[in-house]
Amino acid sequence: MSAEATNPGNPEAGRRRGRPRPALRGLRRIGRAALLGPAPRDGLPDALEHVAKVHRRHHPDADLDILSKAYHRAESSHRGQLRKSGEPYITHPLAVTLILAELGAETTTLTASLLHDTVEDTEVTLDQVRAEFGAEVCYLVDGVTKLEKVDYGTAAEPETFRKMLVATGNDVRVMSIKLADRLHNMRTLGVMRPEKQARIAGVTRDVLIPLAERLGVQALKTELEDLVFAILHPEEYAETRRLVERYAGRPDPLTAIAARARTLLAEAGIDAQVLVRPRHFVSVHRVLLARGRITGADLGRLLVLVTEDADCYAVLGELHTCFTPVVSEFKDFIAAPKFNLYQSLHTAVTGEHGEIAETLIRTHRMHRVAEAGVIALGNPHTPTDGADAPEGERADPTRPGWLDRLLEWQRTTPDPDTFWTSLRDDLAQDREITVFCADAAPDGPGGTIGLPAGASCVDAAYARHGEVAHGCIGARVNGRLATLGTVLHDGDSLHLLMAQESAGPSPEWLDHARTPAARLAISRWLARPQGPGEPPAAPAGRRSERRRAPSHRPIGPDRPAAASVLVAADLPGATVRLAGCCTPVPPDTVTGFAVRGGTVTVHRALCPAVARMAATGRQPVGVRWRGAANGGQGCRVTLLAEAFSRPHLLPDLTEAIAAQGAAVVSAAVEPPHEQLVRHTYTLHLPDAAALPSLMRAMRQVPGVFDVVRAATAMRSGNG
Repeated sequence: MSAEATNPGNPEAGRRRGRPRPALRGLRRIGRAALLGPAPRDGLPDALEHVAKVHRRHHPDADLDILSKAYHRAESSHRGQLRKSGEPYITHPLAVTLILAELGAETTTLTASLLHDTVEDTEVTLDQVRAEFGAEVCYLVDGVTKLEKVDYGTAAEPETFRKMLVATGNDVRVMSIKLADRLHNMRTLGVMRPEKQARIAGVTRDVLIPLAERLGVQALKTELEDLVFAILHPEEYAETRRLVERYAGRPDPLTAIAARARTLLAEAGIDAQVLVRPRHFVSVHRVLLARGRITGADLGRLLVLVTEDADCYAVLGELHTCFTPVVSEFKDFIAAPKFNLYQSLHTAVTGEHGEIAETLIRTHRMHRVAEAGVIALGNPHTPTDGADAPEGERADPTRPGWLDRLLEWQRTTPDPDTFWTSLRDDLAQDREITVFCADAAPDGPGGTIGLPAGASCVDAAYARHGEVAHGCIGARVNGRLATLGTVLHDGDSLHLLMAQESAGPSPEWLDHARTPAARLAISRWLARPQGPGEPPAAPAGRRSERRRAPSHRPIGPDRPAAASVLVAADLPGATVRLAGCCTPVPPDTVTGFAVRGGTVTVHRALCPAVARMAATGRQPVGVRWRGAANGGQGCRVTLLAEAFSRPHLLPDLTEAIAAQGAAVVSAAVEPPHEQLVRHTYTLHLPDAAALPSLMRAMRQVPGVFDVVRAATAMRSGNG
């Protein structure tokens, strides 16, 4: 766009080893033709000839009349305008259109790219574009048109990106045009002042390159990375360039490995192309940082292209059979594609002289998508051809989950500065995981959630439930109870536990939230006005310290158990007492030990105290319950209830206990930690047979996930 139009006097910027800058000859031809004006030849302007030739290579039946009409409108509208380099301004939309044509964009996208600056920089209006070229082209042009600084001031740039992202949510071709527009401006950035170059390169690095990665447009992303690298890190760029040039005159070890691979695959009857694919400068620099040194084999990778998916695995088998594979380098992105549509097999094999060749194996279609991403998928507004598809439904596989999440949280972020900061943070998270939801609702977003790598259960809760996630009290990850701070991994199964009544998120949730959606929602809750009598929220980011000693709060009389009536001991005259550590009840298997004063303490057979006393050589005393029942005298039992912290949990539990006819002898409540809390109850039951139903009733209290006998908890390591 005009604000970024600059001098093309740096033709070497962005050139890669072994691969000239895309369509450089075509751009020069476009520039010469633009200087001569729009004189037609065979009905097609000279300036548009190369674009049309490239476009027909991808779309042989394309209608070029609409492109010719768009060119005439753009050329007449921009006539008299010059870029800062002195070239006619029309060379810029023509160059952007050629970039998209090389990537296989369809005709509507090319039409909009020719017109993309007319509404912003000329007297042409959106209504005129709509009347001449239709609603689709008008929507794309509007999507990439900047907002005026006169109207928005310093918020113009973030609000322009917000507008562009919202438009991309309905049609990803908007962002395709913006990326091509930025690439051409970055190629010709030399005429700008250094500080403006750095500012534009910074925004490109923080926002547009991550968007290109997420949309899978690797051809644009890699060149943008090199251009940004040259501006923001000129010394490292120059050193990397010298390193690449140093190896340029030497024999390439990958060439020999590629030749051998071609022979092996041909002998195996596999039709495959084996190419040496040079790395771009940023990729070489990353290898240097990771390994500390560079070899000739590190400057490129092997690319094997086949026809069918099955051939990819056949190639993999041959390479691993005839070469020594580096097992740790194998990745299967065909069975599990990346979130940006990328599919390929990655492996590495060792050559005869020990050099390691990283290898990519993919079909020709996968290669087109890997290079052009969403651009290779065509028009998302084309109706589906499937017989089962609803009439008029869009075939839009280009609407990824990360974009849905981004659009969702931006709606609740009116402040431009907060939006701009959150956008950069969100885009900085360059990997994504998929989590399978066990609590999938019929009207929910399906059974999976896409999240950035490193996301926690807190992030998953807000991604799935929005503001309702304030009531999340815990989760089960892969069937096991987990705190909300648990970090999720790709392929995890997640069941979020929600409470109908909750105290809301605590400040420590911010420590676990990685996604802007979660952080913004939690921050809004914590900043809300406090209700009357409601305790103020603790400062964000401070974790509450867990006290190790439980807080004992007796809430009932402590009565001794009538053990002598319940249990008979094989020690005449001994007083019998039920052990408080495990509180046995009929029909538990029990054993006894004599203690001081001639008393026999009765334990459950599984009580850890039994094992400890037996290990010291103490002899057990035979004990048994008197009869099948407990003689109507009742019994005492200690239960541990583990639950998620919520308001009114204690009265709800005691109410459930009372409803079963049990009396609370004493209770201890530990301070909550990460939303988890443990209650210890010593209860008096009128009949030991009522214990199973009592434990079931306690487990049914909302928020309670387990109730166990005291010794069981101790034995399993939970006590």
